[in-house]
Amino acid sequence: MRGYFGIGVEGISKPMNLGSLIRTAHAFGASFVFTVGAAYDRTEGNLADTSDASGNLPLYDFPDIASFRLPRGCEVVGIEIVEDAIELPSFRHPRAAAYVLGPERGSLSPGMLALCTHVVKIPTRFSINLALAGALTMYDRLISLGRFADRPLTPGGPIETLKPHEFGPPKLKRAKRR
Repeated sequence: MRGYFGIGVEGISKPMNLGSLIRTAHAFGASFVFTVGAAYDRTEGNLADTSDASGNLPLYDFPDIASFRLPRGCEVVGIEIVEDAIELPSFRHPRAAAYVLGPERGSLSPGMLALCTHVVKIPTRFSINLALAGALTMYDRLISLGRFADRPLTPGGPIETLKPHEFGPPKLKRAKRR
């Protein structure tokens, strides 16, 4: 899969939820994780992180939105229940993305929402656990951007095997003349 992604939270009240999110991010191949304006106790969070993700993934702690920095070209995608949010099954994930979730007992701040290129909501009847929302978002990214065989048309139907990737001829970029 081309591109990269990171995932993080703005504010946090339950370190175990962030520990679970970090572990899941590690499992789904995240490039980094982050917090913004969050007091994260790694010792408590590591109780939910049985893969030692915090030792294998960069964790960036930003004290506030003003200090929040991402790589050039990385789009911020808010995961939040707001009226004009795109439903996750209809969302096309950016090649380079940083997904951000709000605190468990609150929402993304207006300042963070202003930084978001996109805001996505998971179509559930009510709010779900922060770590679960992050896992669903990362899974959706994987199945929409990954290379998998098509699903069968009928339940339990035959599964087509994935055809091997065929490399085409090289594409050369010509230098622009001045």
